[in-house]
Amino acid sequence: MDVKEYIASGILELYVAGELSPEENLEVQHYAIQYPEIKKEIEEIEKAILELTEAASPKMPQDGFAKVKAELGDVIPFTPEASSGKGTPWGSYLGWAASVLLAIGLFWMYTENSKLKSEIELTNQEKQSLEDILTDTQEEITSKETLLQQIRDKNVTVIALGGQTVSPSSYAKAYWNKEESKVIIDAQGLPEPPDGFTYQVWSLKLDPLTPTSIGLLDDFASQDTRLFTLENANESEAFGITLEPEGGSKTPTLEQLYTLGAVGS
Repeated sequence: MDVKEYIASGILELYVAGELSPEENLEVQHYAIQYPEIKKEIEEIEKAILELTEAASPKMPQDGFAKVKAELGDVIPFTPEASSGKGTPWGSYLGWAASVLLAIGLFWMYTENSKLKSEIELTNQEKQSLEDILTDTQEEITSKETLLQQIRDKNVTVIALGGQTVSPSSYAKAYWNKEESKVIIDAQGLPEPPDGFTYQVWSLKLDPLTPTSIGLLDDFASQDTRLFTLENANESEAFGITLEPEGGSKTPTLEQLYTLGAVGS
């Protein structure tokens, strides 16, 4: 449980005010035993309310108890003449009532302020989340635009890679820029590799057949564009893609050759 979020929710103020259901009270008590921070926060709220009440209430004079005792010991007969004697200290009663109402009002303001802080914090978190999503989206758009510019470069040679025996329906494209020694593999036509395997791209010399690995198509499932940029400084005559164990192989597994295409074909 997120203790800070629970404290900021305002439920502890409602607990101290006695506004929760019995089940909710038990839940708060359980968390107070389990988390010292919650217990301390409850004590701080109770302390704050007591201080507010004490500050707002009228102070009893030092001889106040003696006066009350004298009042209790002075039995006044109920007669019309006696009714004009000592009156009931209504002013004191009203003062205490006003202090209680003030304390309740201050407590309500404290609770509402805590709720407002929680709402502001939640709004800030949502704002940050939206900003992060926007940033990620902008970076993704920039990345795709960069890839499109590279693919459309006048120095790029496009090689179509057709499906082979193990997977006749597979296909891919290689966008090779010899000037920059880079090749972009469009693997949209390849099925997702099984667990424990990855696709490996090979630059091929045909006579004699000499394969050279130029990289792996790792994180295949997470790449929604299926576009992979690899370094290729070879004098390639063809490109092939095989399915290999994770980490790749030193030589291609020809039985798992998924696509193949010759340069200039």
